[in-house]
Amino acid sequence: MKYLSKLHQALAEGHFAVTAEIGPPKHASAQGVIRHAQMLQSCVDAANITDCQTAIVRLSSIAAGAHILGCGVEPIVQMTCRDRNRIAIQADLLGAYSLGMRNLLCLSGDHQKFGNHPSAKNVYDLDSVQLISLMRRMRDESKFFCGEEIKEHEPRFFIGAVANPFADPFEYRVDRLEKKIEAGAQFIQTQCVFDMERFERFMEMVRARGLDQRAHILAGVTPLKSWRAARYLQTGVSGMIVPDTLVERLKNAADPKEGIKVCIEQIRHIKEKVRGVHGVHIMAIAWEEAVPEIAERAGLLPRPGLQRRAESID
Repeated sequence: MKYLSKLHQALAEGHFAVTAEIGPPKHASAQGVIRHAQMLQSCVDAANITDCQTAIVRLSSIAAGAHILGCGVEPIVQMTCRDRNRIAIQADLLGAYSLGMRNLLCLSGDHQKFGNHPSAKNVYDLDSVQLISLMRRMRDESKFFCGEEIKEHEPRFFIGAVANPFADPFEYRVDRLEKKIEAGAQFIQTQCVFDMERFERFMEMVRARGLDQRAHILAGVTPLKSWRAARYLQTGVSGMIVPDTLVERLKNAADPKEGIKVCIEQIRHIKEKVRGVHGVHIMAIAWEEAVPEIAERAGLLPRPGLQRRAESID
């Protein structure tokens, strides 16, 4: 079987995958991106590069992806539908592929009213499901979005999408996930899991439809720095469920790293108890240095790619 990326290979071979997230800066230096990539190099299979997350202007996800490739980290380039029409999307993704990027995450994107340019015009020429479908056709049928033939060197991305098990209406979450998989999504990263009971009910519905057999599901986990961060997610972010018990646990903890301990417990539970999950996506918001410790203490190391390289050297 020909693998589209190292992440694709890890998942296809049955390894419990680990991805993380790198947020590009609000300036033109790549030093922070490079530092975080060097930190993650030995503990993840790939790292998401966010695309102007929360509609705030940041260094290009594609440029940042090129920088982390140089550090030995495989990027997952995010592409939002908010800021580009279909011409710009295709041009940017052809460019990303030419620079060595092989994983693509398709998103609609946060509305611009939440960012630092609230009066900007949104685009949404395509939605995320259409983007997935058209990128699959670009890869598998060698056709541009308009139907014109790509005569050579079509971009062969490993295509991903996102899912939120915690937004309402709950039943619709699996319907939308199925649409994305039908369109061509091969891997799925979920919203941060804090309510394990609801996530397990979501996965029961996923398994009932056989969706876990058609795409690789990676559960999102987030180490929280403080109870205030937990309270903010609980009250200030839509489509997020943070139980009161977790807020209280963090509030009463003597250990400043209690959030890391919680995250490790969640990963172990997901890996051992929740069938149909093929990996975790660690979103350490402004706490990237916690990822290596989490990966080690949760029993996620060594990563298979590093193991294969070590065996080839031997």
